[in-house]
Amino acid sequence: MTSTPSVARSSSKNRPLEPSTNEPSTEVSSRSSTIVDPVDRPQGPSNTEGDDDDINSEFEHEAYGPAPGEKPVDPFEVTLPLTDPENPKAWSRPFRWYITMLSALLVLNATFASSAPSGIIPQMREQFTFGSEVATLTIALFVAGYCVGPLVWGPLSEQIGRKPVFLISFLFYTGFLVGCALSPNTASILIFRFLSGTFAAAPLANSGAVMSDIWDADTRGKALALFTLAPFAGPTLGPTVTGFMAVSGVSWRWVYWLLTLFAGTCLLVTAITLPETYIPVLMVRRAQKLRKETGDERYWAPLERNKMTFRQRAKHVLGRPFIILMREPMLIAITLYMSFIYGCLYLLFEAYPIVFTQGHHFNMGFTGLTFLPIFVGGVIGVLSYLVFFNPRYERAIAAFAPHPVPPEYRLELCLWAAPTFAISFFWFGWTSYPWISYWAPIMAGVPLGTSIVFLFLGLFNYVIDAYLFVAASALSSMTVVRSLFGAGFPLFATQMYETLNPRWASTLLGCIAVLMAPIPFVLRKYGHHIRRRSKYSPTGNLPHKPPAKEEKQGEQAV
Repeated sequence: MTSTPSVARSSSKNRPLEPSTNEPSTEVSSRSSTIVDPVDRPQGPSNTEGDDDDINSEFEHEAYGPAPGEKPVDPFEVTLPLTDPENPKAWSRPFRWYITMLSALLVLNATFASSAPSGIIPQMREQFTFGSEVATLTIALFVAGYCVGPLVWGPLSEQIGRKPVFLISFLFYTGFLVGCALSPNTASILIFRFLSGTFAAAPLANSGAVMSDIWDADTRGKALALFTLAPFAGPTLGPTVTGFMAVSGVSWRWVYWLLTLFAGTCLLVTAITLPETYIPVLMVRRAQKLRKETGDERYWAPLERNKMTFRQRAKHVLGRPFIILMREPMLIAITLYMSFIYGCLYLLFEAYPIVFTQGHHFNMGFTGLTFLPIFVGGVIGVLSYLVFFNPRYERAIAAFAPHPVPPEYRLELCLWAAPTFAISFFWFGWTSYPWISYWAPIMAGVPLGTSIVFLFLGLFNYVIDAYLFVAASALSSMTVVRSLFGAGFPLFATQMYETLNPRWASTLLGCIAVLMAPIPFVLRKYGHHIRRRSKYSPTGNLPHKPPAKEEKQGEQAV
């Protein structure tokens, strides 16, 4: 049912596809819509019947304009082709790497702030006279803000652009950190921590979208690998810095003043150096400029005609991510696994003080240092991906050309990481006796950090490649559920480790990790069968094995 790209819908099941990490708002209009790949450009026209279950009808011409080779609707439709110097993908590579590092810094800021109170909990308990459970809420409520923030900041950036969202959110985020530093009572510190987390979630929702705005498919994997380290570096560095601040004798309020200075600096640097990267917004600005310079009001950009009612937008933003999650058993399994991993990471902020402060009698500063091996393991994971796994994936790209590489090839590193993650908890638990050298449980953090980075890299990329056009919705639902686990696990960690003791508590987590470890193995072997039955995966009918050389030569001849 295909003809020329400008006449009929191109089949997403058979044409080469490219993954996306950001999806535009949609609207059914009278003019022909297109299948939009938000990473690059729209790929071809699509149906406008309004079928909510047809993933192709969700992505339209009204955000990105005409596809390559497709003519604009009229001569006054503003476009921004890849060769245009204002297109973010045409900017210099050093500048794009700077934007990548700045985006990662914004994520590091948010995740660093999430775990920072763990080093000053004794001082805060003395100041406010609350119990250990309430003290844990200073971390849990911040992470709970991650459940709310992405639902707002992601869709908002698709209407007003990435940079305004960063500026608005960090302005309020910095202000709420000042509120934390000046809090006079328990209620105020908890409220300000939750609000801080909600506004700090903007980089978590949009920094990955910035990566897709500026990088082509060949480089995006490397950029995302380096970027992935930021969400794990922050939580592990937070206790180290604030732990030594606590033992140095400074007030716990200075931790929040430090976070305020960090956030304020990021706000200033973002305002001065970060350009807008979202192409639909850049086209709107070009249209406004042309109208002003020429006096001709007929110039227009696609996003200016993309309007949705409040009901449509609420369904698009709040409803669709969870509808997709509930209808996809494969996505449910991945979400539960990644949420468990994320919850375990934040659970360690309660478990490590029990093992090292109570068991080995470390002060808060040295207990904070015990988190560094997790960060080191994450660095090893990223370097291993860049040196070993990414070149293998690039060879797979050549082998499968002209078709895309099946998503299952993203899971190779998960096959190593899944058992390693479980083993790390057994290692940490059964070396946590006070009479065993503290180096033994500390070094368990290295394979733990490596496995976490491997699992997140592999499973995130798998979801993006498998769900493609609805990847942003799938990732949004995953973010909310993952944040719920990250907020909830610390609340029962202390009771679990004190009741079961560190050996059996870690063994319980290790056993649950063992039960979940087969998930990437099953997806690696049977994922292509599962994708064929999926309503939301447009990649089910693509080849899952490299084509034979004769077949490839025949395709090239044709």
